[in-house]
Amino acid sequence: MSLHATLSPEAQARLDAQKRNSTISSIIISLLVVLLVGIALMFFLLPSVDNFTPEIVSYQGPQEEKEKVTKREISRKVQPKPSSPSSSMAKVIAANVTSNIAIPVPETNAEISLEMGNGDDFGDGWGDGDGWGDGGGGATFFGQKVQATRVCYVIDYSASMRGKRIELLKKELTKSVKGLSPGVQYQLIFFAGPAWLAGDEVEMAKDRSGAIVKSGKNEFKWSSPKKSASSWKTTGKKQPVSWLEASPQQIFKSLKAVKNTPLVWGTAWEDPLKMALNMDPAPQVIFFMTDGLAGGSSDQVARNVAARAKTKGIQINTIAMMEPKAEKAMKVLSKNHDGTFTLIQEDGKAVKK
Repeated sequence: MSLHATLSPEAQARLDAQKRNSTISSIIISLLVVLLVGIALMFFLLPSVDNFTPEIVSYQGPQEEKEKVTKREISRKVQPKPSSPSSSMAKVIAANVTSNIAIPVPETNAEISLEMGNGDDFGDGWGDGDGWGDGGGGATFFGQKVQATRVCYVIDYSASMRGKRIELLKKELTKSVKGLSPGVQYQLIFFAGPAWLAGDEVEMAKDRSGAIVKSGKNEFKWSSPKKSASSWKTTGKKQPVSWLEASPQQIFKSLKAVKNTPLVWGTAWEDPLKMALNMDPAPQVIFFMTDGLAGGSSDQVARNVAARAKTKGIQINTIAMMEPKAEKAMKVLSKNHDGTFTLIQEDGKAVKK
């Protein structure tokens, strides 16, 4: 007899349903237990995490002070450019270039004529004359400042200018030409017995009866029939004088001529001043500097030149280089058209008269 009872189909179905329910309940309970265990581990076993916001500390070095630069305001007045020189006048270009041929230059001691009022060199204690203006806004020469767009320098390069006189002249003339405003038209006429443009070469006859001025490929002759320091005249064609424009390149050439031009014998005023007066267009200002008288006719020459300059509206500023005897004639030249006369004393100081 079997120990297992035989169940009816209905009872077997109910039993199977109970088994399924028990199995599902067991699974659910198991999952819940695992979930609870996991939650417990999370709270009790894992370390707690704090929400901590780190504090950031930054460091900034000292701020470097910017140097304040003061800019100088420059006010430039544009002058109207004057009309060009006459087309019939030849333009003379003086070139300073290095030659492949070396020509020995002998050292000579010039014989000085007493007709020019020459004296001996000065002793110790001569000043350098510092303190003049910078030449801005036109031109400045030995403290004489002018406003002009056409300036002509007529400068004594005679043998009596040797020593400290020529040193002071070159210093002040260099300063003046360097200070010319851009676009200003200028010219440098040097004179002794003959007259020439800066950069030209002068060949003096051994007996001092004449000279030849070489300007590029052109030559201009001068003569002194009496062999006198003050009786010089041109013979043949006269040298034309054109304007130069104050550009860095041109000023460099002019300064080289100021530095390197040698002194020449004689002192004659009239022709170099006429060369300046005949320029086209005429100069507005002429700076005339000399260290001596042009013989006994100096006063008459001064009156004639001053009268002609006045008719053309040309101002002549005169400078006597350490020669008080020239004061009378120099004042005549300057007074007719608001010019200025300055006497350079033996100590190098300028005194306006």
